[in-house]
Order: sequence, then C-alpha cells, then structure tokens
Amino acid sequence: MRNIKLIKNLKGLTVLLRVDFNVPIVDGKVEDDFRIVKTLPTIKFLQKKGAKVVLIAHLGKGGESLAPVAKALNKFIKTKFVPDIIGVEAQNAVKEMKNGEVLLLENLRNDAGEEENSKLFAMNLARLADIYVNEAFSVSHRKDASIVLLPELMPAYAGLQLEEEVKNLSHAFNKTLHPFLFILAGAKFSTKIPLIKKYLKLADHVFIGGALLNDFLKAEGLNVGKSLVDDENYHLEKFLKNKKLILPTDVVVYADGKLENKKVNHLDKKDNILDVGSESVENLAPIIKKSKLIIWNGPLGKYEDGGGIATEKVLKLVASSKAKSIIGGGDTVSIISEMKMEDKFTFVSTGGGATLDFLVDGTLVGIKALG
Repeated sequence: MRNIKLIKNLKGLTVLLRVDFNVPIVDGKVEDDFRIVKTLPTIKFLQKKGAKVVLIAHLGKGGESLAPVAKALNKFIKTKFVPDIIGVEAQNAVKEMKNGEVLLLENLRNDAGEEENSKLFAMNLARLADIYVNEAFSVSHRKDASIVLLPELMPAYAGLQLEEEVKNLSHAFNKTLHPFLFILAGAKFSTKIPLIKKYLKLADHVFIGGALLNDFLKAEGLNVGKSLVDDENYHLEKFLKNKKLILPTDVVVYADGKLENKKVNHLDKKDNILDVGSESVENLAPIIKKSKLIIWNGPLGKYEDGGGIATEKVLKLVASSKAKSIIGGGDTVSIISEMKMEDKFTFVSTGGGATLDFLVDGTLVGIKALG
C-alpha cells in the first residue's frame, strides 16, 4: 500500500479522508471516542503538511446526523460540520477551505449511493478533492462507494492507522511468534468457523469463549439449558479432537434469578450461560504467562447481563504478560475503553468484522482497492 508519507507536497491539496466515525451516541453525545482518537494522527499529519482535510464517514444505517461526532471531534481538532454530502452546500464549503482546515461532511449513508456502491455517487465525491486517503480499516471489508470506488477515481493512499492495523494484525500469520495463544469468543458462529480452522493450524492454543462455547459444549453432548446456540450444524466434533483447542471447564450461569459458577458437565435445562467460569480463567493464566503472542477477538461473556468478569480478568492477565498482545472486536474494544486500558496492549484494533475478515484472508476489499 502507498501511505500518505510518500506524498511529496500536500500543501494546498484537498484530501478526501475516509474515516470510521460509526460510534455509539446516547442522548446526542458520543459515548466512546476510541475510533475518533485513532484518526487524529493522520488528520494532524495532513494539517501540518498544509492540506485541506475533508472528512467523510458513515453513522448507523442512515438517517442519522454526524453533528454529535463533529462536536466530539472539536474537543481535539477545530472542525467545521456541513450537513450535506455532495450538494451545493458541501461543494461551496470545500471551495472556501484554507490550508490546514478540517471539514466533516454529513453521514454518507444518508445517500443511498454509498451502500449501493454507486459510480455516480463516487464521482460526485471525487470531484470535491485532489486525493483520497483510507483511514477506515473497520469499514474496509465493505464494498461501499467510498471504500472501493473512490480509489479507482483519484490518487489513493493508506492512512497511518490503516497501515498500523495491517502491520500488527499480520503478526497472526506472518513471522509469527510462538507460543501463540489465540482467544476467540463472541457470537455469530458462521463468521468464526474459518478462524477456528485457520488458527488451530497456526496457533499453539485456541481458547474458546462467549456464545461460541455453547455450541462446542452442545457438540460434546452436554446440556446447555437456555443458552444461545446456533441453529446450524457445523460438525464441531472434528475440532474437539484437536489438542490445541481449549474449552472452559466451568461457566457462570443465570438461573432462578441469580448468577452461579458451575462445572460445564453439571448444567441443567434452566441454566443460561453468561460467562466463562473462575476455574477456567485460572487454568488459562499460565498459558497466557508463557505466550509470546496473544491475539484476541470477542468478549468471553455476555457483558451487558453481568457476564463481564472473565473478560476483565483475562484482559488484566494479558496486559501484565510479556507477550505481544493484539486485541480486536468492537465489543472487546468497548470494554477496554471502559476500563481505560487502551495503552496496556501492544495494539488494539479499531475493527470488528473487518478484523475477523483480515485475520482469515490477510487482506480486505478496501485494502485491495488501494492497489
């Protein structure tokens, strides 16, 4: 990938910077600014070089405004918000920009052309600027107009954070350190099967948590009660024989109005698994201590329902280890932000689905588009 540091002279150029500001907003305020903060080095680099920075991003499924995001961004960098995308108001605002200024356009998904991957929409966006920079790793697995078409229409470069994402996540399959522990949790089993297959070959240990665990326990013939399981049969029996696979020996369940720690072979029909148990965390601790590389995707329990203790304990164990630690997955990153532990790991990915896809395929459509 060509990165922005290769551009010899940015002064006076207008840069269309695709960022991911799809952040949680509650009562008109940004609740977690992790993704916003991660874009700052690239924005400041472009400012310092005298570029005019036009930020484009999406929020939700469309229909929402990026105005609260602009307010949050202004805490770090002076930014003008324009409630327009490709219309006359946006065009005039861009024309009036001075070197070093930053402008945020309205939610890309408020125009159907973004998700429809419309060439016309992309062409209208491209007319606003001289060069395109992708700083939205977490959206780079989507075939949206601002991700895959803009690089075809104008000189395209990778942002500083995008480059860091690729470099760090590539440790999973390129010059990998051993012992290598891969922690995989969360739900959406269909998206995780390729990861399980791949990392049972590449890693020394693969620890399973979250709702994924329920399916494995069911495949072992154990009772999982009311716990969330996938309707699809993934024939997990073939994985159960692999000695690299580590399944928790106990779990935290909710039944009769209370939380209880139980052995996985002692569950009954009224139990609902919410978290990995305390014994399993203790069993994982020495493996974490010996590991030289730890890659983790997805929370170990249902955090919002009281199943967050194991995730917090294991995060602290990983943070205190000497291993190179790479953490991804939107929900896991939210927990890290809440615990104010962003700087305790080697790298925290901004991606959710994009991180999963990259770990499986080694690239993303948005990265390929950069050439």
